[in-house]
Amino acid sequence: MPDTLSNRLRAYAEVAGQLDVDAVVLVPGPNFTRALGQSFMSHERPFLVVVPAEKPPAALVPNLELGSWQSTGFEGAVFDWRDQTGYDDAFAGLLKHLNIASLAVEGQVMRVFVHHALKSAQPDLRIIDGEREISALRMIKTPQDVAALRKAVEISERALHRTLETIKLGQSEKQIEQMLVRLMFEEGADGLSFTPIVAAGENSARPHAHARHDYPVKAGDALLFDFGAKADGFTADITRTVFLDHVSDEGRDVYDTVLRANLAGLEVTRAGVTAHEIDDVVTSVLEASPYADRIRTKTGHGLGREVHEAPYIMRGNQMALPAGTVYTNEPGLYELGNFGVRIEDDVLVTEDGYETLTRFPKELMVIPC
Repeated sequence: MPDTLSNRLRAYAEVAGQLDVDAVVLVPGPNFTRALGQSFMSHERPFLVVVPAEKPPAALVPNLELGSWQSTGFEGAVFDWRDQTGYDDAFAGLLKHLNIASLAVEGQVMRVFVHHALKSAQPDLRIIDGEREISALRMIKTPQDVAALRKAVEISERALHRTLETIKLGQSEKQIEQMLVRLMFEEGADGLSFTPIVAAGENSARPHAHARHDYPVKAGDALLFDFGAKADGFTADITRTVFLDHVSDEGRDVYDTVLRANLAGLEVTRAGVTAHEIDDVVTSVLEASPYADRIRTKTGHGLGREVHEAPYIMRGNQMALPAGTVYTNEPGLYELGNFGVRIEDDVLVTEDGYETLTRFPKELMVIPC
């Protein structure tokens, strides 16, 4: 099916039918961007698109956004409003025009005040959470989506290669993080997927650590990088752990265990495998090691316009992964007060297996410095 605005909106109309509601509402965020082919800010001004199951779509648009809105090619009714007059009349006009009784909304994205504005305009309006079904449309990536993800990964990996060449003992984690960020932008990033994690020594044992200004990296430290560039609206999410100057026997053994878990997850990846099956295989490798008490996280999550999206790769999630899904395979072992190791790949599920979008080496790397 051609990637046109009308076809993308039609997919959300079908979701409304599946959920047995009159319409789906989208607000600025990843689904909004996917549907419209253009990004808009989420701010204090309500801004939404309503896609009915059986009627033409309509939108509520802040007046100051109308110039940008026209470039989307949206052909439905538009109800605009100004800061000076408020948005109550626009909501009332929108709902009167649509003549609907029920809506599905993005429960993880729509803000409470927008929900209240809908209910104020039509108190008997039934509103349900359709987050899972709405966001599921993003799970299968188009060739254009995959190309953008590949671009984001390549930018990220070039920046990491260059960053590793600059590391010297005595630098702070923050200095290394700043170099990584600068080089991602030099390599062509549109933005950052998230604030990078650059963590050395015992800080690397905190899965969501923050880079420190006051810790000089030392010989023998594990140095963990969890980061990603954003390109063409899509996010990379990569983790590599290196050791500085030398690595202890314990560090080598823990790294080997995590790498074996990562590779085991890849071996079972193919269209139709469940998120449970991948996580079970990966986690079983960690559990069978002497370091089972260092397991702190699930195997991974979906990746696309958001860093964390469906499917979530964890035991108990029986969702089968269709071809076109991209997920992160990121096993790790972490001992507080000691060190942590995580290895993370971005993986495209194919009909007969997988493709790792990440190409950065995974063999144990000791950085001379």
